[in-house]
Amino acid sequence: MWLPSIGISGLTIYSGDRFPAWKGNAFVGSMRVGELNYTWHIERVVFNAKFEELRRESLLTDLRQRIRDVRQGPDGLSYILTEEDEAALLRIEPAS
Repeated sequence: MWLPSIGISGLTIYSGDRFPAWKGNAFVGSMRVGELNYTWHIERVVFNAKFEELRRESLLTDLRQRIRDVRQGPDGLSYILTEEDEAALLRIEPAS
């Protein structure tokens, strides 16, 4: 639960092998936090083995675009769709 609301706009539970530390984590798209403009981000929610929430982490806050959807591709990478005048489809991949 988010108070204030983050305007959930997409959700995926990561199950791939490209980011082993993210396996079982939820990735939630945020269109805004409460009434604050320019607060869009991806919220990563880390769970334990009993699926109890351990912590949350905000990602891509500097992007300054509304997050429309979050998906895991068949290649195990994460894909983010933004919504603004210069919308983008972003592919998140491990650093080399």
